[in-house]
Amino acid sequence: AAAYKALPSCEIVACADISPENAQAFQELFGVARTYTDYREMLAKEQLDIVSVCTWPALHEEMVVAAAQAGVRAVHCEKPMALTWAGAKRMVEACRASGTLLTFNHQRRFGAPYRKAKALLDEGAIGTLERVEFSVGNLYDYGSHSFDLCNYFNGERGAAWVIAQIDYRTENLVFGAHNENQAFALWQYENGVFGMASTGAGAELIGCHNRLIGSEGVIEIGATAREGQEKPPVLRVRRAGSARWEAIDCGNEGLHGPGYIERAIADVVRALGDGRPSELNGDNALRATEIIFACWESVRRRGRVDLPLTIEDNPLHEMVASGALRIG
Repeated sequence: AAAYKALPSCEIVACADISPENAQAFQELFGVARTYTDYREMLAKEQLDIVSVCTWPALHEEMVVAAAQAGVRAVHCEKPMALTWAGAKRMVEACRASGTLLTFNHQRRFGAPYRKAKALLDEGAIGTLERVEFSVGNLYDYGSHSFDLCNYFNGERGAAWVIAQIDYRTENLVFGAHNENQAFALWQYENGVFGMASTGAGAELIGCHNRLIGSEGVIEIGATAREGQEKPPVLRVRRAGSARWEAIDCGNEGLHGPGYIERAIADVVRALGDGRPSELNGDNALRATEIIFACWESVRRRGRVDLPLTIEDNPLHEMVASGALRIG
């Protein structure tokens, strides 16, 4: 909301929240004209250019589709996309059918460490890209950002296959959705570049937030400090022909900001205004989400999953519900 308010072309005219108290607090904080406790009533009564969907993942699909059918020009939705693979695809299809601009809040793309890492890669600082890696807490909630960044670094290519394993011994619900405790995933893109991710307790294997391995060098974002050593810079590169790390100045910007959400919102508004696509578009989000669900499907099949993904459900939720994957 603060990001919209910062743009002279935007006015927040309405909000919907099932809690009247929350809606009123939001109204007072941001000077919103009208509040609703039913988002469908809001869609029916207001003439909205942009709707931001900021609810839990299980509600994303129905709200995005409803907004598209109501004639909203643009929908900016929180990540992860949806609770099921079918739901994620339906959101994109509904918005395509209505001509609605659909974007997802993978705002890290607009951060200096990630932008500068991509620029280094594109200028040949590490040769030809061979592998992308990341380590975070989970594959789905936080991992949605990380898979999206891997695809960004690799030119938005689609994945060809995925193989993965997870551990889920302790229930881990994030915004109502199951997330594994630990995972290891390997995938390959259609252009031959490999991807590797380790989450939870195994994140130390990677040792940084993101890594780009080239034929002649390495780029690291958010490297962790070894015991007794000084914390590495947020972005560093070991260029072709060098054995030394070079720190890249990213100003005051770290892994999470500041300013990333503001830039993402500004890009959505810009895309709606000039008709050029946003990097946060639904097709890019689908490519990242497909790898996530393919990881869990690999666990269910106990084998490699070749893409495109042909399932409709959420394999992790289904394995928990059926008892095939026992927590505790």
